[in-house]
Amino acid sequence: MTSEASTRPAVEESETGPPAPHGAPARGALAVVLVGTFISVLDFFIANVSVPAIQADLHAGSAQVQLVVAGYGVAFTAGLITGGRLGDLYGRRRMYVLGMTLFMLASAWCAMAQNVDVLIVARIAQGASAALMVPQVLGIIGTMYTGAARDRAFTVYGLVIGLAGVFGQFIGGALITADVAGLSWRTIFLINVPLCLVCLAVARRSVPESRGADGGTRLDLTGALLITAALGLIVYALVEGQSHDWPVWVWACLALAAVLLALTVLHLRRRAAAGRGPLIEPSLFRVRTFSVGLVATVLYFLAMGSFFFVLALYLQTGRSLSPLESGLVFLAVGVGYFGSSIVSARFAAKVTARTVAAGPLTLAVGYAVTAWTATGLGTTGSVLWLLPPLLLAGLGMGLTTGPLTNLVLGAAVPEHAASASGLLNTAQEGGAAVGVAIAGTVFFPALADAGSADSYPHAFAVTLIPLIAFCVAASATVLLAPGRAARH
Repeated sequence: MTSEASTRPAVEESETGPPAPHGAPARGALAVVLVGTFISVLDFFIANVSVPAIQADLHAGSAQVQLVVAGYGVAFTAGLITGGRLGDLYGRRRMYVLGMTLFMLASAWCAMAQNVDVLIVARIAQGASAALMVPQVLGIIGTMYTGAARDRAFTVYGLVIGLAGVFGQFIGGALITADVAGLSWRTIFLINVPLCLVCLAVARRSVPESRGADGGTRLDLTGALLITAALGLIVYALVEGQSHDWPVWVWACLALAAVLLALTVLHLRRRAAAGRGPLIEPSLFRVRTFSVGLVATVLYFLAMGSFFFVLALYLQTGRSLSPLESGLVFLAVGVGYFGSSIVSARFAAKVTARTVAAGPLTLAVGYAVTAWTATGLGTTGSVLWLLPPLLLAGLGMGLTTGPLTNLVLGAAVPEHAASASGLLNTAQEGGAAVGVAIAGTVFFPALADAGSADSYPHAFAVTLIPLIAFCVAASATVLLAPGRAARH
């Protein structure tokens, strides 16, 4: 692997002149693109609390409501790399605006769905729209800011991702409980529409246009089809496999995905050797910090995204809390996450592999104490005892998400910013989606095996064991990166 110092500097092309200044205009543009990140991650998690209401209103079966949740994640994950490349080629602001417009329309379509089949299709469209919008965010940040300011912006981006995941449960529960105009679960999708309208109006004026240095190259359509199909098959098979008891078709999907990934690698190498602008720049993987950080990101999001899933199951089904009450418990994670993220942002320029590695270890300790506490409480003890360990878990998340994002993207050259962010976003969303599948594979059999009144606390605690292992593995992986990566 080559060292970060040997990576050549990049030249960004701009359609509308230089990036916005690092003052109020840049902060306004940053706020606009971070809203897009927030709502896309929010919609990944918010649907979990709406499942009972959707099932009752649309008379949907369990497999159908699972597709309402999984369809978004599969489309989102599968399209992120292609979305990032489209930003490199045709303009990041342009693709961000287009993606947000389509996301807004798909959200309205979800809210108006009169049967579950239409809702599933609309959710897939919503996920695909998010895949076009989200990877542009980090590329835009990379062109608006440099040095320490960019490090802080990347850390704020990580803060937004975590808060969206944490507060998704609370916001969803509050909206469904409020039942505004009798719309029930439909409000969780309708809320996106006014937010998108405001952001679209501001984005056209405040967000600078930029593209990669190879912006004139055509899209690698073959590569896009191969990688989208491979990622879609992997995530869909793992998410749906558990609920169907791992039938033959799941393994067939995974085998086909492996073949498609092998073909993708061969295709990318040939296209890069011919100088034809591959969908993914192979040189990115020769940067040690980027490659190591990407693996650590997958491991970390396997542990983080799945935790929200099993905690919601434990609180709502095992402890009979309402969606709103469950969301209030989640606020403990949010408080810890917010506090440690603010501290991380202040020291963003001093991030090293060792400081990042401390975050997943803190999260592992938080999970371990949470599991021990839940087991001791059973089904009758006060859930207030869970707040301190959940606060600790939130601290670990805040110490990890932003700094890890900063470490990975700081190692990528700006000319491949959107492609690098597409890979990072894929690692994040794919890790979260697969983590939920793994957690379900552990949780539900443990629930059945317990056979007692305390089966939910037992299943919750058992499920946290692999999550703790993922955290420790993420920490160890980060330490394989150089002590301090060069910033581009």
